[in-house]
Amino acid sequence: MRNVKDPLTEPPGLPPAQGEEEHLALALANSAMALTGGHTVDLLGSPEQANRWLAERGLAPTDAGMRGMCATQLRSMREQIRSLFAARTEGLPALPAAISAVNDAMTRIPTAALLRWDDDTGPYRATPHPTTAIVDHALAVLAADAADLLTGPDADRLTACGSAPCNRYLLRHGRRHWCSTRCGDRARAARAYARRTASA
Repeated sequence: MRNVKDPLTEPPGLPPAQGEEEHLALALANSAMALTGGHTVDLLGSPEQANRWLAERGLAPTDAGMRGMCATQLRSMREQIRSLFAARTEGLPALPAAISAVNDAMTRIPTAALLRWDDDTGPYRATPHPTTAIVDHALAVLAADAADLLTGPDADRLTACGSAPCNRYLLRHGRRHWCSTRCGDRARAARAYARRTASA
C-alpha cells in the first residue's frame, strides 16, 4: 500500500523563511502555516511534533517526552508572538496580554549563573539545567528572542509574507516580501492573471 502524507499533519516542504535561522521566535511564529485550498499545517499539533520541533532547535532533548499541556503552552506562546509581530508590522498597538505573556515567560526561569559548591573542587557558578523545566526554559528562550527581534535592528525588516493565503513572517531582504520562491511565484501568477482578466 502506498504511503500518502496527510497534508494537515505533514510539513509542506517549504524552506525556512528569511530570518528564521537567526531568530527562533520567527521560526515559532511560522510553525503554523496556511496553505492553498484552505489547508493548514501545525508543526506543534501534537506533543510528539512539539518535542521534535524543540529538539531540532536545541531547546529540548529528543526523548523529553512532551505532554499535551507542553504543546499547548508552545502553541499559546506562538499566538502571543504572532500577535506582537502583527502589531509591529501593521503599526498597531500591541495587546497587553501578549506583552505580559512574553515578559512572564522571560522571568519564569533564572538567567544568572547561580553559585554552587562542590565538596572536592569548591565553589563554582552554573545555570540550572533546563531538563528540570524543559518547556519553561524553551519558552523563556523563545520569548527573549521575540523581544530582541522586536526591539533590535532587525525590527524594521520584519514583515508578513505578501502572498495570500500564506501567513508566515520573514525578515525582508531588499524588496522581497515573500517567505519562499513558491509564494513569490504564486504572487506573480496572481498579478499576471489579474492583468489578463482586467484587459479582457
